[in-house]
Amino acid sequence: MDVTTDHTVASLNPLMIAISFDASEQVMLEYNDNATGKLLGLLRLSRTALIAIQDASVAIYHVEAGEHHCLAWPRRSWNTWLQNRSMLKNRASNHLNMAPLAAQQLMVAYLCPRPVVLVSVDAPGQQNIFPMDLIGPLKRSGLFSFALRSTNVSEPVMREVRRVVLSNVPAAMKGIVYKLSVHHKEPLQDWNALPFPIRPSKEFGIPAVVEALRIQELNIVHSQVIGLHTFFLGHVVSDEHWAEGAQLHHTAGFHQIYRQRQDMAFAEV
Repeated sequence: MDVTTDHTVASLNPLMIAISFDASEQVMLEYNDNATGKLLGLLRLSRTALIAIQDASVAIYHVEAGEHHCLAWPRRSWNTWLQNRSMLKNRASNHLNMAPLAAQQLMVAYLCPRPVVLVSVDAPGQQNIFPMDLIGPLKRSGLFSFALRSTNVSEPVMREVRRVVLSNVPAAMKGIVYKLSVHHKEPLQDWNALPFPIRPSKEFGIPAVVEALRIQELNIVHSQVIGLHTFFLGHVVSDEHWAEGAQLHHTAGFHQIYRQRQDMAFAEV
């Protein structure tokens, strides 16, 4: 079954994948290149939980194993060794809190490039905006999910007000977006202090990015802690497409190397 728009990352530690239907207790998730048909990587999953919301069902799977085929041996083994060494050396400062093996498995999940959005929260006593990429639709269920580190300063507010706005930002805004990562720990003090113009969202009136390619408003209908993250599920209330252009995405470095060799590299910013 094609689950391109039906799977997202539900937690980093432990590494969990959400799929918008109960496929089986044991699942193999394959990532294939649309252009070449080549199998780029796979994850072996084991179901740990089912979330039932009205008529929808979301299955949570633990990643048991994974591998990619973007690099040939021995470069693949060498790349893995270098990444593992870097993870162990910088584990205290890499903000992932993941074992090297799990980080390698996460990079396989990023073979399906992950869009980066700015999440806006606005409630009495707190306003905030910060980047996220652990997001995505769970199409068959009609739900949209995002996994936020539970230590995020806005996590309790989001669980209470149950409303957020996602600004799908253009790739050219990467530098500004990354600087806003500080607001995972510190709330925004003043909307007017942002280095870009904002406008109220269609239904909620929550500030969104004027330069966004797309703005989505979400009503949160479910939240639960999974490992170090809070997994949110919501319904899209409004979805406005404002402009065409390249949206900021993340993918694995070895994926880019593969695409470069196929003369179809992603644009880097």
